[in-house]
Amino acid sequence: MSGSLKTPRIIQKKYNSTFEITIDLIGGKWKPLILWHLSQKRILRFNELRKLIPHITPKMLTQQLRELEVDQLVKRKVYPQVPPKVEYSLTEFGKSLLPVLCTLCEWGEKYFKEFSDNSYCFNKDAAYD
Repeated sequence: MSGSLKTPRIIQKKYNSTFEITIDLIGGKWKPLILWHLSQKRILRFNELRKLIPHITPKMLTQQLRELEVDQLVKRKVYPQVPPKVEYSLTEFGKSLLPVLCTLCEWGEKYFKEFSDNSYCFNKDAAYD
């Protein structure tokens, strides 16, 4: 582990199960979406993520990205220039979540087909498949 990396949050907490750890790391409303978009686009800047997740506030996006970075699922690369340029991408460990995210997406598709009336229209700008 590099000296510049922060200690993952799991070191500072007590859990009752590994499932609880998983939910803490990738659960919630925004983290799975951030991870999914990074998995599809590979490298994204802050404003690109905001466009892909339009209902997230800048403060919440910043907080979620910081947690994902501390937990070593997302890599943040800062370019020394004016104006500042920052890019986000998945770490190798973050990439290991792709099968889980794909399974969740497939489950959501089956659920949607089973229970929707097919009148719902997805945001075509944010869709990848």
